[in-house]
This record gives sequence, C-alpha cells and structure tokens, in this order.
Amino acid sequence: MNYSQLRSFHAVAREGSATAASRVLGISQPTITTQIKELELEFGIELFQRRGRGLELTLLGEELLLKTQLFFSAEDTISELLGSAGKLKHGNLRIGAVGPFHVMRMISGFQKLHPAIQVSVDLGNSREVLQRLREYRTDVAVLSQIDRDPEMLTVPYTQQRLVAFVGKKHPWNRRKEIHIEELQGRDMVMREQGSMTRRAFEKALAAAGVTPKVVLEIGSREAVWEAVAEGLGIGVVSAASLQPDRRISALTIINPEIYTYTHVVCLKERGNSRLVKAFLDVIRDQVKRNLIPSLK
Repeated sequence: MNYSQLRSFHAVAREGSATAASRVLGISQPTITTQIKELELEFGIELFQRRGRGLELTLLGEELLLKTQLFFSAEDTISELLGSAGKLKHGNLRIGAVGPFHVMRMISGFQKLHPAIQVSVDLGNSREVLQRLREYRTDVAVLSQIDRDPEMLTVPYTQQRLVAFVGKKHPWNRRKEIHIEELQGRDMVMREQGSMTRRAFEKALAAAGVTPKVVLEIGSREAVWEAVAEGLGIGVVSAASLQPDRRISALTIINPEIYTYTHVVCLKERGNSRLVKAFLDVIRDQVKRNLIPSLK
C-alpha cells in the first residue's frame, strides 16, 4: 500500500468514477484504475463492485472511505499548520536568557512584526542557558558573553559596563567611584562560577593582581543584591541591571573599565529556521538602527 493508491481510491470513492477522479487529481484514468487494482490485489480484497460502467463501494470500501476521509483531512490540517508556521502566523519562540533587561526590548521589537507568535523566556546563568540551547529546549539564547564555538551562530548585541555596589552602611556608600586595587582583601558577594559577569570581573582582578575576599557565593542576581543591601559585602553587576533602591549605592570601577557583552546565540544548524531567522533579523535591525547602545 502506498500514498498514491490511497489517494486514487479516495478520489474515486468520492467522485463516483475513475473518469471524474482523474479530472480532480490531474492524472490519467488508466493510472487510477491500475493503482486501485494493485491495492486490491496486494490485500486480496474488493473495494468496488463493478456494475456496468458504474462503481459501487463494497462494505469494506465504505469503511476504508471513512478512514481515508480522516487521513486526508488530517493531511490538510497539517499542511495548513506548516504553511502558517512558515509564514510566521503560528508558533512558539523559546528564549533562554541570563536576565530580562535586554530581552524585553528584543521581544517588543519581534512581536510588533510577528504578533501571532507566542514567546516564552527561561532565565538562568550562562552555563544553564547554553545547556538548554544545546538540548533543543530553547531556540535562541541571550548571553552576557560566549566563548568561540563552531557550532554556534552569534550576533553581537551590545556591551555594558560593570559597576560595584554597596549597602548604605558600607564606608564607601557616599563614594562615586573606586579603583580596582581598592578591592584587595575586601569582603565581596559574588555570583556562582557559571556566571559570565563573574568571569569578566575575575579576569580584570587577575590582570590587576587583586584578590578580594569572597564571603558569599550566590546563584542569582537578586540574591546578591539582597545580600549587599544587608551589608554582607561588595557586589558587582552590569550597569544595565542596576535598579533604583535606597539601600544601595553604585560605584563606577575605574582603572580599568570592565565590560560584559550581550550576544544573541543559536545553534548554527538552526540559523535558517524561519522563526529563529526572523528573531535574529529583528536583533540585527535594532543594532543597525542604534536602538541599543553600540559596541565599542
């Protein structure tokens, strides 16, 4: 049994004759007749009773017609689904991200062009976000920075400067800036080892020969914020992540300036997927039109 045989049977059963079915399908009557005979011979069955020039369905033929109606109706539904997805009229874009700050601007721009697409966001640290991307649990990822990887397609988005922040009871709470050397031996509250913010900061510390005292390591930006507000130590965060909070004072780190970089990433093999490509096109357009801070 093959698709062509079922299609020929279905057309003849609906139209009442091989001649009418040939006009609907656009193939010759002998071809249709041959395909139905081959189907009957393969299973040793009779689907039509020949009565003169006409055809009449057998009981088995009537049962098969009910099945083929369901089959070809499902085929039409699937074709409509895939067609609408290809035109971005249907679908779900899954985004993995290390934070919400740039992602919301990206989603806003995407949904203005593709309002029918549902968008979901899954937050985590850089290591977790990359893992979900590799396991196909997300379609694209928004990361602070990423190591070179031949399996990944990377679109640079923006950069953000790292700043230090302290609680209101800290001796530095009235200062505006600090030198990195001043962090030597100071109590610090840090993100977990998988955090790109921490990696960028520790790279700058190592280059300056500075070793602070990590008194607390926490796996979320919000928890670090609360710990610093309670006076447990000094924190570092991207300037884009700073939130108004009377309990907190931000300090610009000078000599050197430290940056993290936001990239939008997908698996290279999925770069031509209509949904992923449409999202990346929005990102490239935002960068081109200077809707976000440019990379230095």
